[in-house]
Amino acid sequence: MLGLSGLITGCQRAVAAPLRIASHLWPGYEFMFLAQREGWISAQDTVLVETGASSESLQLLATGKADGVTLSLDELLRARERGLSLVTVLVFDISMGADVLLAKPGIDTLAQLKGKRIGVEHSGVGALLLYRALLDAALRLDEVKTVEVTFERHFQAWQSGELDALITFEPVAGRLQALGARRLFDSSWIPDTIFDVLAVMPATLDRHRDALQRLVKAHFRGLRNFRKNPHDTAFRMAQRFKLPPKEVIGAFRGLELPNESRNRKLLHGERSVIVKVSMELCDIMVQAGLLKNMQIDLSMLASADFIPREDMR
Repeated sequence: MLGLSGLITGCQRAVAAPLRIASHLWPGYEFMFLAQREGWISAQDTVLVETGASSESLQLLATGKADGVTLSLDELLRARERGLSLVTVLVFDISMGADVLLAKPGIDTLAQLKGKRIGVEHSGVGALLLYRALLDAALRLDEVKTVEVTFERHFQAWQSGELDALITFEPVAGRLQALGARRLFDSSWIPDTIFDVLAVMPATLDRHRDALQRLVKAHFRGLRNFRKNPHDTAFRMAQRFKLPPKEVIGAFRGLELPNESRNRKLLHGERSVIVKVSMELCDIMVQAGLLKNMQIDLSMLASADFIPREDMR
């Protein structure tokens, strides 16, 4: 009996833990959660850990409670500076207007932001967008009043009168514009700068190779469904967005959603598009005070190994 007990225990220990991906609400990431709800990925295979923001996701990663995260490329570079050698395995989207600086009625130009209260999440894309907006307005950071506001509080902070302006993104951006918010600046003014990606720790590339391939494949399945039948797909995603299906489709406005072929072009090779963009982004982020050192190690920054071939779906 003891021998049998030991055998059972040994088998239980041999069961691999699932791949754990920490992620927050954002349209580009939503095809993963759709895949989870539709049963395209197994809970024994992959667990999506929902967080309130990328900063929370990175904390889970740093403490060993996640194997990978969804985040923007600038956040990945800051994580690398802190010693987290994240590898990009999928580009969810490229922001072409989805990230936006909104202002209350009566503030019609960037220059009018002088002395105003601007809500921003300093650890996210917001800090980068704010820097570029102020640069265009010929304003210094100390000429505005920044207020730290995490995404889950964006709508509340706006409605409560705490802010004169806010850097936010969909789906909140659309809701606020419907209430009269003025769009003063957005990511379309800085194309090919804000990339949202799936990144994992190097050990995960081998330890969870199969699960990672299945997760990436499921993302593209959701993307294809969205393109073929956007209304049905939006209906299936509406509950998590807490929006009517019609508004879910609008939440993807301003996003380029790269398919498999585009992903391979973005990720493949030591001088991939992602590496080149990261080199330029490092320079901007040092100037903005978001990075201390431009000489961040960009080796093993990206891998196209997990992107399926269109003819191998």
